[in-house]
Amino acid sequence: MDGTLTTSHRLRAQTIRALERLAEAGLKVVLVSGRPAGWGEAWARTLPVEGVIVENGGLFFVRGAKGLRKVYLEPPKERAENRRRLRSEVLRVLKRVPGAQLSSDSAYTEVDLAIDYNEEARLGDTAAGRIEALLRERGVTAVRSSVHVNCWLGRFDKLIATRRFAREAWGQALHPEDGRFVYAGDSFNDAPMFQAFALSVGVANVRSVLNRIEAPPAFITRAAEGRGFEELARAILVPRDRLQE
Repeated sequence: MDGTLTTSHRLRAQTIRALERLAEAGLKVVLVSGRPAGWGEAWARTLPVEGVIVENGGLFFVRGAKGLRKVYLEPPKERAENRRRLRSEVLRVLKRVPGAQLSSDSAYTEVDLAIDYNEEARLGDTAAGRIEALLRERGVTAVRSSVHVNCWLGRFDKLIATRRFAREAWGQALHPEDGRFVYAGDSFNDAPMFQAFALSVGVANVRSVLNRIEAPPAFITRAAEGRGFEELARAILVPRDRLQE
């Protein structure tokens, strides 16, 4: 969502229309985000998408015959234990990095937590890297988006959750290498998806992290942020429109 669909932290009407056009063409669109469960449920209910994966894969919302369903990647007892330990480890790290604080939307998370370095805070890349390193020293998974350092305990990430989503939503295994799926992203936490998907696309602002990201996208749009996603949507839809003429 952030930096891929949003433009200057806002969701443009043209970007929503791009999502609508993809859905109208019969394409299945799934949002994959580091944002909290509370935001994800709102998106799943209001945007033209098949479902929403949130908290870097900790849970997702999927449409079904009985309405919207929430699916967690880990069982309740494990989630509760991880949540307690995660909060303790994060508070320990916050004390060691001047100005570091939980993101304002962490109140709406269920599985992960986020430390703000580039949304309301302005800590910079050096501080963000230190936060990541300190968390990893404590055995916590930590990865940056364009605005937050997201962190969690548990065996999941965006790719693992996307594979599970495909089974739950469509009753089939996900084969990201076969060219039937496209993944679009913009930051460090998209690396597992960029690596797995043959058709992985970074919107142009991904260039700012290309020399530091573990797995770069296969393609990069000319335009940045939401306009880059709109560009991708047009590239997907134009050949389909020509086939129907």
